[in-house]
Amino acid sequence: MQFDPVVVEQLILCCQCGTAIAPNPSNMCINCIRNEVDITDNIPKQATLQFCRNCERYLQPPNIWIRAVLESRELLSLCLKKLKGLNKVKLIDAGFIWTEPHSRRIKVKLTVQKEVFISTMIQQITEVEFIVNSQQCGDCTRLMAKNTWQAMVQVRQKVNHKRTFLFLEQLILKHHAHKDTINIKEVKDGLDFFYAHRSHAVKMVEFLNAVIPIKTKSSERLISTDIHNNTSNYKFTYSVEIVPICKDDLVCLPLKIARSLGNISPLVLCYRVGNSIHVMDPTTLAVSEVSTSVYWRQPFNSLATTKNLVEYYVLDVEPLGSTRGKYILADILVARSSDFGKNDTTFYARSHLGGILSPGDNVMGYDLSSSNFNDFTFDSLNQNYLPDVVLVKKSYPQKRRKNKRNWKLKSLAKEDEKSDLEKMDQDYELFLRDLEEDSELRQNINLYKSNNNAMDIDTTVEENNDEDDDFPEVKLEELLDELTLDDDVDP
Repeated sequence: MQFDPVVVEQLILCCQCGTAIAPNPSNMCINCIRNEVDITDNIPKQATLQFCRNCERYLQPPNIWIRAVLESRELLSLCLKKLKGLNKVKLIDAGFIWTEPHSRRIKVKLTVQKEVFISTMIQQITEVEFIVNSQQCGDCTRLMAKNTWQAMVQVRQKVNHKRTFLFLEQLILKHHAHKDTINIKEVKDGLDFFYAHRSHAVKMVEFLNAVIPIKTKSSERLISTDIHNNTSNYKFTYSVEIVPICKDDLVCLPLKIARSLGNISPLVLCYRVGNSIHVMDPTTLAVSEVSTSVYWRQPFNSLATTKNLVEYYVLDVEPLGSTRGKYILADILVARSSDFGKNDTTFYARSHLGGILSPGDNVMGYDLSSSNFNDFTFDSLNQNYLPDVVLVKKSYPQKRRKNKRNWKLKSLAKEDEKSDLEKMDQDYELFLRDLEEDSELRQNINLYKSNNNAMDIDTTVEENNDEDDDFPEVKLEELLDELTLDDDVDP
């Protein structure tokens, strides 16, 4: 019978504590190795973080500022990048140790591994304390100082009201196009947007070109130059001019443009303004579109604006059968509201409002029979074929439901110029009426729920329900909950 030889494992004594261990290059047990060898000696136990109090961002070297809340993954990543000795060990785990938020201290617990001898791995835990120091970032420095902007966008429109800029303000808020601005200033004929970088201003100009018809000019001014490294500092200005044609304006197109638009009648109404001008012949329902390039090649002004509208009383409506979308062609018999009790003058007007007007309604229109226009194109038209009245939109009672509006708008945080507050309030009220009466216009902006005076709203609605049944209302499903507080809410 043969016996297998018994293999006896050889043991040695630890040179430090005398514990029997298997032979290894260090001749020490694992506990003694942990006590004698510190694999975290190359990791600094204290470091600093730069924090901007104004914008609440941290500095990520060399010159990038990032947002990171306490105990977030972004802040942990930033802390680990500040530790230079981590490349010599293997990082197993990292996490925050709770500290008081106002202590300006951030503690991170690290678990690392490293091979100290041949086939001998050690895992240790260490703590690193980060001291948060305050430092103002470059953007906040330029914001606090004066005249430190690098690029400016000047938006202007040569009209006598602010309704276009009120609408543009809502478009900017909806698409967050103002997020890179360092300041917004309201001036007499428009708005000025200031930027810390030229690319942000170019981005704003591109946004404006996509939503409204504009013409842009750019200029630059040398601020300083360094002849040693051949660098210069410039300030850039972008001048943006909006076409002076607004919704509901009466326009007399140049004959050349009218022929190029399908031979449409030169006397048209502007019923919408997007990135081009949309016009309609109210006597035939023919519509066309004047692009930005076509307009600036041969500019023209409005023949009459909403300031020249006259109120009429509807006596009779006779639909003609032609329709285009929500518009219905009809012959409408009207009389001036100011003529009641004075004379029996009436007018026949062929209009696109046959679907919303009924006998007894009030309607706003342009009185061509008693108007004198200083326009060469209009004077060249055959006066025998011109209408006496051009109806524009339905008029509702003067007793508007301003206190019954269950919605509100946001506004940009801007520096207001000292101007006529009464006129600004009138323009704002007219803009709100346009939103109430035009559902297509409301689709382009955000309306928010207003819970103020909810009981008064319900009571007023019940009292006047029979009085204004067709009064335009903004439906509740069109309103948004106010979730952000970044912008100022208009009262």
